[in-house]
Amino acid sequence: MAEIGIGIVGGGYMGKAHSAAFASVGTVFETNLKPRLEMICGASPESSERYAKAYGFQRAARNWQELVADDAVEAVVIASPQDTHLEIAKAALALGKPVMCEKPMGLTAAQSREMVDAAEAAGVANMVAYNYIRTPATQFARQLIADGRLGRITWFRCELTEDFHGDPAGEVEAAWRCSGDANGCLGDMMPHAINCAHGLMGPIAELSAMMETVHPEINGTPVTNDDHLQMMVRFENGCMGHITSSRVATGRKMGYAYEICGTKGALRFDQEDQNALWFYDAADEPSQRGFKQILTGPYHPDFKPFCLGAGHGTGYQDQIIIEAKDFLQAIETGNPVWPTFAEGLAVQEVITAIRASDAARAWVKVSDHST
Repeated sequence: MAEIGIGIVGGGYMGKAHSAAFASVGTVFETNLKPRLEMICGASPESSERYAKAYGFQRAARNWQELVADDAVEAVVIASPQDTHLEIAKAALALGKPVMCEKPMGLTAAQSREMVDAAEAAGVANMVAYNYIRTPATQFARQLIADGRLGRITWFRCELTEDFHGDPAGEVEAAWRCSGDANGCLGDMMPHAINCAHGLMGPIAELSAMMETVHPEINGTPVTNDDHLQMMVRFENGCMGHITSSRVATGRKMGYAYEICGTKGALRFDQEDQNALWFYDAADEPSQRGFKQILTGPYHPDFKPFCLGAGHGTGYQDQIIIEAKDFLQAIETGNPVWPTFAEGLAVQEVITAIRASDAARAWVKVSDHST
């Protein structure tokens, strides 16, 4: 059994989540690689020291360059702002260190392409931290689809809806969200919905999208990016669908939800009830047909290590622990674990196509916006 030194860049919301995940993943999943919280880097030397003490790291870094270059840091997790991802990832990969990067990867598809190229040249494990696709319920949904339980898929609907910008007179949760393409709904939230679509349905071939800023200001703070968007899509497998995202959806707190219809059955899921998957089986007797609730339990993917009791449930932090397990597995075995940097690039290419479609008010092919 070997140890591996983990370095995390960023100590805020996601930095804390990844720190907690790597502190516990070896116990939860009894991994062969045991993470050691070696070094953390915040926005300043002072915050780095504070995070190191609070989260249990061996040392604090004065800057990310020091963390990446340190010999005891054998794998790097990037949980810093999106405009820092490219430089940090390239530096770590150049040293042959595996990298897990928060979503979305780069500020642009071109930056994401650079990260993919760097990862391929390094030949080491790389992952993008799309956590919601990893719930036991959604992993099981992917199994049901792959096993043909839904038959030929005929329709897909997905949303990621929240309401933290829903009240124009309310408090600004974070002023940085109000400006910059990367911080709008498309840059910040829609990537999760696109990743969900890719995970369940495969690549998107073409789309028609519209974006909108609903509130020009939030309690006096100007809003210069998008509040919500919607798009019609056609997948490469021929299926059509609809994907939407909003940060002004009053009442919605974590509306990562999807519905999939096929010739033999259908599925429904909502992240606000993440331990339940609803399944309709057209093979049931007519008198018994209807959506049935499946409560996740130890027979579903990645549930048993957390709890032996069906229906007891997993939570948000558990998704991050599953991510950590997958990253360690990719490092140990040398086999990629999806979603890799290639998926991060694919998501960014869809985002580029969405902007182009909105600007032209027309259908566009995603392949026309690939790098």
